[in-house]
Amino acid sequence: MPDLPKRDAPEPPARSGVPRETDAERRRRRDRFLRELTEARELRDRVQPRRAKSARLRHAMRMRTFRW
Repeated sequence: MPDLPKRDAPEPPARSGVPRETDAERRRRRDRFLRELTEARELRDRVQPRRAKSARLRHAMRMRTFRW
């Protein structure tokens, strides 16, 4: 059986020459991704209004039948 890494093992050091990504950089990259995703969805809704309307109706129906 191959040697499996221990769960308690310390995190391996970053590869030389490649700095670790900070939390702020990760959040900034995530924010940019979510903005672009929202923009793409809005564009799709403008280009395909019938599909967007049916998606809204399906979502409304799901929310009406969902029990809290």
